[in-house]
Amino acid sequence: MAEQTKVYTVNNILETRNKIAELEHEGYAKEKIFVLTHDKKRTEHISEHTDGNEIGIAEEGILTAVGNLFRSTGDELRAKLRSVGVSKEHAEQLEAEMDKGKIVVLTWSGTTYDNDNFDPNIGYFGYVPMM
Repeated sequence: MAEQTKVYTVNNILETRNKIAELEHEGYAKEKIFVLTHDKKRTEHISEHTDGNEIGIAEEGILTAVGNLFRSTGDELRAKLRSVGVSKEHAEQLEAEMDKGKIVVLTWSGTTYDNDNFDPNIGYFGYVPMM
């Protein structure tokens, strides 16, 4: 089973479905593949029509989940990304990509992160990460 966290940006539900199928073929478990968009209803729709999951309490941790109740949409998205190991800088850029309508598809290693901790081994694909 594949374990590295990988983050992709795609344009539509068809690309999302294809990327998820590719990740499953690479050995990622369905339970470790997530989709995220700037709109909760769109995220739900994409999750329902693909094998992708939504990032929930189990992945982000109870403190982040409760904090998200009081955050703006952008802050909530960045907090969800940070909780699965994405650095602050990459979370900001990914949130900007979601502002443009992109869909984030990610595989998760299973480790929850908090504060300024992040996974230095994440692979980023589909956009040019900030250096």
